[in-house]
Amino acid sequence: MDTTQPLRVGFLGYRFMGAAHANALARLPMFFPDVPAVERSVLVGRDEPALAAAADRLGFGHTSTEWRDALDDVDVFYVLGPNHLHAEPAIAALEAGVPVLCEKPLGRTLTEAERMAAAAAEATVPAACGFNYRFVPAIQHAKRLVDAGELGEIRHVRARYLQDWLVDPDAPWSWRCDADRAGSGALGDLGAHSIDLVRYLVGDRVGGIAQLSGQLRTFVDDRPAREGDERRPVTVDDAYSAQVTFDGGALGTFEASRAATGHTNDHTVEIDGSDGSVRFSLERLNELEVLTGDGRGYETVLVTDDTDPYGDHWWPPGHVLGWEHPVVHENAAFLAAVGGAEPAAAAPSALPDFEDGLATQRVLDAIERSDERGERVTV
Repeated sequence: MDTTQPLRVGFLGYRFMGAAHANALARLPMFFPDVPAVERSVLVGRDEPALAAAADRLGFGHTSTEWRDALDDVDVFYVLGPNHLHAEPAIAALEAGVPVLCEKPLGRTLTEAERMAAAAAEATVPAACGFNYRFVPAIQHAKRLVDAGELGEIRHVRARYLQDWLVDPDAPWSWRCDADRAGSGALGDLGAHSIDLVRYLVGDRVGGIAQLSGQLRTFVDDRPAREGDERRPVTVDDAYSAQVTFDGGALGTFEASRAATGHTNDHTVEIDGSDGSVRFSLERLNELEVLTGDGRGYETVLVTDDTDPYGDHWWPPGHVLGWEHPVVHENAAFLAAVGGAEPAAAAPSALPDFEDGLATQRVLDAIERSDERGERVTV
């Protein structure tokens, strides 16, 4: 691929994650100048007036209502739409030799994820899955501690992702409430992040998830449509929980909910080892709680020094980062891979590919199977 000219980037989708990735691309030249230059070229969507307004706001030069046509005019393609629009566009792009970044979960079902991973394995270009929380500096610091053996033998892992935007039974229906479009609810929307983050942090120490027992629950069966007086059925879970056993013998608990009162965006991960523990909360993303050695309690470490992961790219120590910055780091890693460059020293193995997306999907599928059967299952 010729990277002497800016890479022409196409986006399928322009709402939440479209805005997040467009913001990241705008920041890269200022803070990651070694990453290949990009041109925000084609924005793809269905609603032409909304699409035109979004293209103007996000800095795209062209629009299209057909993603197949857009593939002829881009060098890189981002799949950022609802989950039912992941598999077909991503596979087509890879078959056309266009690198892909696809948001999580990789597919709605295990079958879709398997097809996507197979296409990526056959392709000669990078295919990344959007697990952006790997790129939080505090998570990178935790990864260093785990890999260095500072926590000793890993024994317990706890991960939860709690939100409250569906507490109100009259909160409006969206595509995320529909199994045909989303695949699952809190399980795939939030649980996928937790499962991938745990795989990334401790997978090399404890192996994969071998067995689990999971349950899903829907608290509100229908919700009002955004327009009109009708109520539409909710066909996905509002919450899930799972107890897991890793190949190496460690135990883990996972849970997520979109109806957890008082939790706006509470993504928390704790890792307990024989010699120490770490705790991370997304709502305090610049901090990592650490207990190692002879410590009698947790120390709160502010991960913003210039020697910390990505610290040399941003502000002076103590000048904290926000939710959007890990998305910048994710894009830097992806575009470096597209350009054939070495990954950033801060996160040399962080970029998740479609195999990582598939591994997470296998766990999601096992939790659904366990809930359906009412029994413990093998992943």
